[in-house]
Amino acid sequence: MGLFQFTKDSFQNFAARVGLGTNNQHSQSTYSSNYLSRNRLLLEQMYRSSWVVGQVVDVVADDMTRKGCNIKGFSSPKDGEMIDQEMDRLQVWDRLNKTIKWSRLYGGAIAVMLIDGQNVGTPLNPNTVGKGQFKGLLVLDRWMVMPSLEDLVTEYGPHYGMPRYYDVITDSVGLCNQKVHYSRVIRMDGVELPYWQSIAENLWGQSVIERLEDRLTIFDSATLGAGQLVYKAHLRTYKVKGLREIIATGGRAFDGLVKQIEHIRLWQSNEGLTLMDAEDEFEAHQYGFTGLDNLLLQFGQQISGATGIPLVRLFGQSPAGLNATGESDLANYYDNINQQQEGRLRTPLQILYAVLSMSVLGKPLPDSFDFQFASLWQLGDDKKAEIASKVAEAVTKVEDAGLIKRSTALKELRQSSENTGIFSHITDDEINEADDEDPPAPGEVLDDEESNQPPDAESGQKDGDPVQSAA
Repeated sequence: MGLFQFTKDSFQNFAARVGLGTNNQHSQSTYSSNYLSRNRLLLEQMYRSSWVVGQVVDVVADDMTRKGCNIKGFSSPKDGEMIDQEMDRLQVWDRLNKTIKWSRLYGGAIAVMLIDGQNVGTPLNPNTVGKGQFKGLLVLDRWMVMPSLEDLVTEYGPHYGMPRYYDVITDSVGLCNQKVHYSRVIRMDGVELPYWQSIAENLWGQSVIERLEDRLTIFDSATLGAGQLVYKAHLRTYKVKGLREIIATGGRAFDGLVKQIEHIRLWQSNEGLTLMDAEDEFEAHQYGFTGLDNLLLQFGQQISGATGIPLVRLFGQSPAGLNATGESDLANYYDNINQQQEGRLRTPLQILYAVLSMSVLGKPLPDSFDFQFASLWQLGDDKKAEIASKVAEAVTKVEDAGLIKRSTALKELRQSSENTGIFSHITDDEINEADDEDPPAPGEVLDDEESNQPPDAESGQKDGDPVQSAA
């Protein structure tokens, strides 16, 4: 057998006390768990009192839900519009927003689909939802429900190993003391944890605040310290001959000193004068703030990096540097938001749309149904006008070629208004009128009553009539 030699993948110099593991201060550094996610009261105090914590919790949730979805695949565009209107009426996107917020703050939250006439403790079958039965979502954070840790989902699928039921343990909201089946729940976790850590958190995730608590306290300390420096920007000193003896003696001498200081403060405030004895000395010391702004910016960038939210979105602060606009940072951030939407919202929304279709339209979703999360990137007016011009030109060409009807062209133009802001006022009546005015498709034969062509002078036939063969 050969000889084995153990090596370490770090640089160490014991004589110079350099490197991790040698006798230096850095070797005493380590990491430990603070379990902030379990301290609900502290999290709530941080959320209420720190605007940075509020931004970290709210910004991602707002961006994931503020544009909604573009749904398609219905035989009639009116069906999709009716579902969107019902989601607005029931404030579905607002409830999803709250679910994401509280999951980020506490580490987990659920939104229960409220279906009138159905028991929330039974599995959900979207095809059994009657028209008008869906009543919206009820948001419950992790401290308002208790997951069934001893009764987990055993059916293979995305929910395998998750709690089968959630017991509502609060009395001040709906579904008091009821057991909710997981199929009726839209669940969101904050930061997903490995198995054993998830077990320690009752199968919930971790608050997004827990990871950046140390960076947050440093940032708040630096900003508050900078604010305190403003009061000390002009330190003043006043030298009094025999001050110790005056204080030690007390009496009239000390009272006279106090009155003298009061007069100095009085005249400095009103007239800008400093009245003092000829043997006394008064000095003002100016404080410089050079480099403090760079220090605060560095602390802010650490919070930005810890949360994945760019400075321009988190603090409303434009990035520094030549020709820096922040567009690339926002583009990367919006890509990250879209990734979270696809990973966390697509499957729940697919079920939610199935329920909405039965409740609003009274029929299941068509096989062609699909939806895409609307882009967060805002186009400028010039870009919108350019896109609108190209869309109108393309639709017109296809219509002129006879490939689509005029009513279909109007529908396509109205559909493009979501991106361009133009053609949004095309009404259903205009589309229906266009349906009546559309010419027959190529090869379509009209009845004699509908045809305006005169009969052929020699044969007595109209164009399109079958030709009579000679006897």
